[in-house]
Amino acid sequence: MALQRCLVCGRLIYYPRPACPYCLSSEYEWTEMQGTGKVYTYAVVWRPQHEFFNDVVPIVLATIELVEGPRVVSSIVNCAPEFVEIGMPVRVVFERVSDDIALPKFEPIKRE
Repeated sequence: MALQRCLVCGRLIYYPRPACPYCLSSEYEWTEMQGTGKVYTYAVVWRPQHEFFNDVVPIVLATIELVEGPRVVSSIVNCAPEFVEIGMPVRVVFERVSDDIALPKFEPIKRE
């Protein structure tokens, strides 16, 4: 998983955009993230806004706070909704949706 890093102010940028929202620079580089974090907040979707998602409910939509600091919006997978909790440690997994596109989603990190 990679995020943009502004080459002028050094801040990480999520979601990708042509200019830094902090200093308006258009100079950035892609920076690899660890791909781990914790659930900052979440909601369970039972009635999706598009019929395409009818077969995949419930969907756990979450804001994930990455260990590097930025918060990203994604979904929690490989976990029943009733077991998701704020502060739960998660890691990124990728769901391939085409030959060219893989979507980042997050799954719980098993505690040992």
